[in-house]
Amino acid sequence: MNDQKIHVAIAILYQDNKFLMQLRDNIPNIPYPGHWALFGGHIEPGETPNVAVQREILEEIGYTLPPFVQFGCYPDEKVVRYVFHAPLLVEFHQLVLNEGCDMALLTPADISQGKFYSKNLGEARPLGSVAQQILLDFISQ
Repeated sequence: MNDQKIHVAIAILYQDNKFLMQLRDNIPNIPYPGHWALFGGHIEPGETPNVAVQREILEEIGYTLPPFVQFGCYPDEKVVRYVFHAPLLVEFHQLVLNEGCDMALLTPADISQGKFYSKNLGEARPLGSVAQQILLDFISQ
């Protein structure tokens, strides 16, 4: 990982054919501010993507990942995204949102539409384009 790209590990978490997404804070200097995205984050020096995704999910929503599988890798000009998937085995209300301004379980129709209503903000917000594409790829398999 000695290139200049940012390496992140993110998770597709699913329950009853719905997908858990995070509404990112509306901070201008972060990628996709105010957009729905997948939970996860930066891989720390010396960390593997597998370890990073477990740490990030625990930090962000207090969820200990059950056994999970790598779905794919999505590199672009700035970021290399290692994507994993796992079932969400707890009730939605048991999750604790520690990062972001909202979270929700979205249906495939919501994801295809590309925007979703945030109860916390009281308005519809767009899905991040990369997160949307990853989920559409996952749903189509």
